[in-house]
Amino acid sequence: MTYRNGKDVLPPDLLAGIQNYINGELLYIPRSNIKRAAWGQLSGSKDLTANRNAKILLMYQNGSTVDDLADEFCLSESSIRKIIHKKK
Repeated sequence: MTYRNGKDVLPPDLLAGIQNYINGELLYIPRSNIKRAAWGQLSGSKDLTANRNAKILLMYQNGSTVDDLADEFCLSESSIRKIIHKKK
């Protein structure tokens, strides 16, 4: 995130209005929800996690134990159980 000077990007009347509330202090303006990407959408993490979870469920259905899956995927046994029960 880059720092931008308000007088360079805001209309003068809006800048004056903001200065009435917060004069000379830093102000963070979050992105609007419309432009915000969902978690993992841009990085591909969401797809990777979904693929991993599908593989965990398939391996469980083919006879792998919760303990074996926890060791193989470096997750806790409770996380493996949550994945299995969520996907069933």
